[in-house]
Amino acid sequence: MSITDFPLFDAHFHVIDPRFPLVPNRGYLPDRYTVSDYRERMEGYDLRGGAVISGSFQAFDQDYLVDALQRLGPAYVGVTQLPVSATDEELRELHQYGVRAVRFNPKRGGSEDVSHLDDMARRIYELLGWHVELYIDSRELPELFDTLVALPAVVIDHLGLSKEGLPHLLWLAERGIRVKASGFGRVDFEVRSALKSLFAANPEALMFGTDLPSTRAARPYSDRDFQLVIDTLGADGARRVLFENAISLYRPRGGNKPH
Repeated sequence: MSITDFPLFDAHFHVIDPRFPLVPNRGYLPDRYTVSDYRERMEGYDLRGGAVISGSFQAFDQDYLVDALQRLGPAYVGVTQLPVSATDEELRELHQYGVRAVRFNPKRGGSEDVSHLDDMARRIYELLGWHVELYIDSRELPELFDTLVALPAVVIDHLGLSKEGLPHLLWLAERGIRVKASGFGRVDFEVRSALKSLFAANPEALMFGTDLPSTRAARPYSDRDFQLVIDTLGADGARRVLFENAISLYRPRGGNKPH
């Protein structure tokens, strides 16, 4: 079994277009990575859609994301960063463009403060059915346990990043929190065993993302990461993690049609 045998909804990738403003994050600015760059890299995959994720260096800019979603088409959705002051009208407009979640970024900054997580998560879910995503080291999860398990829909990025925090991530997965199987070059543990444990804890939790272009990762995305999911979880498990779980959460405007 290989990458051509499985449909993919890429649940985590970035678009970095220099036509739109970038904000240095701790002195870091990423290289360009446009929609065209992404499409070229993903040739050879059965790519059915994906989620464009706002990075710390994009702060609260929505123009780049709207432009990217229009270029990519209705099989793609956006995960943005918003201030708590965003109005219902602004949220509804972004929803029309395909935005489906708000990201909190305790790891890098550039997002709203996590103290607003509870209120904002409930508001966006009640208004539009959106969820929240967190880029956070799993070692820091215990202080958010009560908040996270009470929220309607939550995703943790990049397998939680740290081996020390894996037990916390497993505890949350068992309770319905979803986890991005992404950023394999960012974590400090053996990915195969983590995938097995998380899938056993909750077969609906894991959603694969390429994390392209892997900004600041120790190792960039490789096709071997995709193959690792297949080899570790088998055909049925891989199909869930590579496609079905993400489609059920993000519900893109174009369904699962390729674009």
